[in-house]
Amino acid sequence: MTATPDAKPRGTRLPRMARRRQLLRAAQEVFVENGYHAAAMDEIAERAGVSKPVLYQHFPGKLELYLALLDQHVDDIVARCRQALASTTDNKQRVYAAINAFFDFVSSQGEAFRLVFESDLRNVAAVRQRMERSLRECADAISQVIQEDTGCSADEAHLLGVGLVGMAEVSARYWLRSHGSIPKDAAVQLIARLAWRGISGFPRTG
Repeated sequence: MTATPDAKPRGTRLPRMARRRQLLRAAQEVFVENGYHAAAMDEIAERAGVSKPVLYQHFPGKLELYLALLDQHVDDIVARCRQALASTTDNKQRVYAAINAFFDFVSSQGEAFRLVFESDLRNVAAVRQRMERSLRECADAISQVIQEDTGCSADEAHLLGVGLVGMAEVSARYWLRSHGSIPKDAAVQLIARLAWRGISGFPRTG
């Protein structure tokens, strides 16, 4: 088999976690380029510069590899959202920071954001659970702040959190697809202003 231009040279022995990170990077490249169904474990191993047996030592199959990537990216977007909320006690700035977290995620990950938001494996239960986790945990973090600061019930706050996450996610994906026709900071300001006009209608208690 002829090596692809991006294939890594073989023979370097790495610690287990470093090897795992290397395999996940290679898998992400192949999944993004080809989609899940067309991606082949042979190509992922070659891209990483390892043998297939080494790849299978870490991941017993293509789905397990895909799920590991999903877990990694879901953890990333949830962490970004929580950090944004913790970055200030000014709720207007919190809204901006939370919206910005989604724009940063899609722009920094390239097409890899599709693994989380647009997977072609939505009908696979394990994949769907992870996609739903990204929405649930981000919405939970936002709704907790809303409930603490307003007189909203838990159910009302959660619905508002889901709405804000949906707005941020869909807007960020559209912005990226439009090839950044609006500068990122201006796009974030637009969506944050829209979100704040709505959420500021629920004034802080006390």
